[in-house]
Amino acid sequence: MAARGFPYEDLKDFLVALERAGELKRINAPVDPTLEISEIVTRTVRANGPALLFEKPTRGDMPVVINLFGTERRMAMALGVDSVEEIGERIGELLKPELTPGWAGIKDGISKLMQLKAVPPKKISKAPCQEVVYQGDEVDLDRLPGLQMWPGDGGVFHNYGLTHTKHPETGKRNLGLYRLQQHSRNTLGMHWQIHKDSTAHHAVAERLGQRLPVAIAIGCDPVVSYAASAPLPGDIDEYLFAGFLRGERVEMVDCLTVPLQVPAHAQIVLEGYVEPGERHPEGPFGDHTGFYTPVEPFPVLHIEAMTTQKNPIYHSIVTSKPPQEDGPIGHATERIFLPLIKMLVPDIVDMAMPEPGVFHNCLIVSIDKRYPKHAQKVMNAVWGAHLLSLTKLIVIVDADCNPHDYHEVAFRAFGNVDYAHDLLLTTGPVDHLDHASYQQFWGGKAGIDATRKLPSEGYHRGWPEEMVMSPSVVDKVSSRWSEYGF
Repeated sequence: MAARGFPYEDLKDFLVALERAGELKRINAPVDPTLEISEIVTRTVRANGPALLFEKPTRGDMPVVINLFGTERRMAMALGVDSVEEIGERIGELLKPELTPGWAGIKDGISKLMQLKAVPPKKISKAPCQEVVYQGDEVDLDRLPGLQMWPGDGGVFHNYGLTHTKHPETGKRNLGLYRLQQHSRNTLGMHWQIHKDSTAHHAVAERLGQRLPVAIAIGCDPVVSYAASAPLPGDIDEYLFAGFLRGERVEMVDCLTVPLQVPAHAQIVLEGYVEPGERHPEGPFGDHTGFYTPVEPFPVLHIEAMTTQKNPIYHSIVTSKPPQEDGPIGHATERIFLPLIKMLVPDIVDMAMPEPGVFHNCLIVSIDKRYPKHAQKVMNAVWGAHLLSLTKLIVIVDADCNPHDYHEVAFRAFGNVDYAHDLLLTTGPVDHLDHASYQQFWGGKAGIDATRKLPSEGYHRGWPEEMVMSPSVVDKVSSRWSEYGF
């Protein structure tokens, strides 16, 4: 184990840092991965409690660590910073002078970031993740303490498996984070949603009549685990991004049975193939939306090899309606990617994705309004921006409104809107998991213009001045506050 600070060599290295910081609690009592762990974790998250290491799960033969990223402090520790804002600021500085606005600029900007460090992954020949090898009939997923989180779940799920695939024609690698339902001792359901890159890889393999190689890494170092969730363009390698965040190359190793590479310091690796044309019912699953997603047919992974470190630790996450551990993960993404999103939509001053909106249901954007219907222009630009296209509600406020102050945003949105003029309704793609849309994959969207209205927009009453106390009086009262007896 590395006796050093960030970047962490592996998950165990990160756990040492968390324990030293008082951010990890060990639970020695036997605990059931079916429902009991989920209830403990949910209570802990909502109390802003520590990461949890369950040392004696009653199913599986290894400890379970969970709630690694459940507070903003631990999320920052995972990425080696005091605040995740630092990464976004660093990216913003590196991108100056500004590149070409738009989607081409986003790709150029990320490519520029990647070239600033020696960040490409580094291949090694001998890896800790292959210290123990199970192949063929030795493969048994019951060794893993997978979770059933909610009573209506369709079975045991593995919720933080980093899934690796390659485009069958271009060879371009994708790293994604998808839930994995355990169907048997050696098969998993691959919940590849319609908008995901692995879905596209699988579609090409099926068209070619080929099976698709897949490798799943569980228990990676925290930066790689975060990078798997990052909304990168499909042609940007997540391991380049992880290397940039780490300031150090990620070590990779060739799999034993499939033509893929995985993080050398993962705790567990599953290797196998998805056969063309094969589907199996997957679900129900209690998801981050707070509702069960229904049973649908999804591809099946046949596992031919399972490799592990000696004494591996199994990493998972609980999903539920907010607040939950994915909240700080989503907030980190919002702050890290803001400079790149501002390249795509330069009008944006700041933005916030409220956790109760589970990140794709609501986006609050502040702008420096300059011309008529500027807010509506930004709404349409956001709906054309990569995965922000799935946003169902956009609220636009003026630049003097902090989009993270939800009380102030509500004050503007509730009071500054004439819905006959300031509400934009449209239809478009929605998240695969969206249960409210009448048709799966697409539905209605709304944009609310909560900015001050201009005469050139048809508002001729004279926008009123907001009440603000005189600064001199504020200073006077502040200086005399103790005299008042408070």
